[in-house]
Amino acid sequence: MAKAVVDKDTCIACEACVGVCPVTAISMVDGKAFVDPDTCVECGACVATCPVSAISQ
Repeated sequence: MAKAVVDKDTCIACEACVGVCPVTAISMVDGKAFVDPDTCVECGACVATCPVSAISQ
């Protein structure tokens, strides 16, 4: 696995990923999800939760 990355063009700012991240590595920045690579533990929870597949690993 790898660190999660958000496609800002696809992100709809629903914040589903923010709530599911077990280490609070995701926050909203300028109206889009942002993954802190230093905090991300590569669990994939956000990838599975995103309704528009805006997050990849």
